Amino acid sequence: MRFAVLGNGAWGVALAKLLVLNGNKVKLWGIEKELTDDINNNHRLSRYFPSDVTLPKELTSTTDLAEVLKDAEALLMTVPTFAMRNVATQVNELLDHKVHIITGAKGFELSTHKRMSEVLRESIDESKRYEIVSLIGPSHAEEVVCCGVTLITATSIDIDEANLIQKTFSNSFFRVYTNSDEIGAEYAAAIKNTIAIASGIMKGMNLGDNARAALMTRGIAEIKRFGMKMGGKSETFSGLAGIGDLVVTCNSLHSRNFQAGLAIGKADSAEEFLKNNKTTVEGINTAKVVTEMAEAMNIEMPICKAVYEVIYEGKRPSQLVYGLMDRPLKSEQK
Repeated sequence: MRFAVLGNGAWGVALAKLLVLNGNKVKLWGIEKELTDDINNNHRLSRYFPSDVTLPKELTSTTDLAEVLKDAEALLMTVPTFAMRNVATQVNELLDHKVHIITGAKGFELSTHKRMSEVLRESIDESKRYEIVSLIGPSHAEEVVCCGVTLITATSIDIDEANLIQKTFSNSFFRVYTNSDEIGAEYAAAIKNTIAIASGIMKGMNLGDNARAALMTRGIAEIKRFGMKMGGKSETFSGLAGIGDLVVTCNSLHSRNFQAGLAIGKADSAEEFLKNNKTTVEGINTAKVVTEMAEAMNIEMPICKAVYEVIYEGKRPSQLVYGLMDRPLKSEQK
């Protein structure tokens, strides 16, 4: 297939390389000329990957959106969630043919609380696209770009589209399962970023392995509680899109969310991190969206609420940890 990959950051480039290795024709698009020049001239993405990570010479990038859309049969959207609607609206204006659309972004639109598949459906005319497919699962770009063994899901309400993307992306090191539970998978993928911030905070505070294991266990309970309330299926949260994605994001130094939490935990404050951070940490906005939605719907989300209070209300993690421990005792099944 002929792919346009929109977003030439780490995740977009890692998946673009994968697609080229699978025999597809791929063009990258991004707004930063520095990244485009590095890809085209050096066959590297030096900002995100080590110098020994090289890209296929046939993989090129441009800052001209119309150019990459011209002959594309499929679009892979890897832009940050805050930019998704704007980019998708531009795509809709430029497209003159029907394309397959895959999203690799995990999070919510801050102003509307909508999932990425919902944003894409609203922004791109139905006549110009097939049903949306979301790539979700434990998958850090730093490992995928080096052909590390990875298993994820292609999630869509249209199983034929999910099957097509499964076959297109799968190879000897990248295995794709299909999933039809778009709601559950997308909520799991987004909320796990906030839980990962909490995991990093606990690591930064040196609270130990027992505490972080408990955090992840109760974290998946929160994700499942919220996701099922929104219409997700129970089994999704015990799969790759649920516990799989949560575990890797809560433990890996590749995770920006974990790294953000680590810095906040070491400082016992989010102030300096928020002042100096220049990277996209999706769990920050997700904490706000989830807390607002949970309070409106009376869903108990104590870990997400604690992360929200640290980031948006200036509370110290050390003030909140034992507050979580002192909550009323309850059954684990609730």
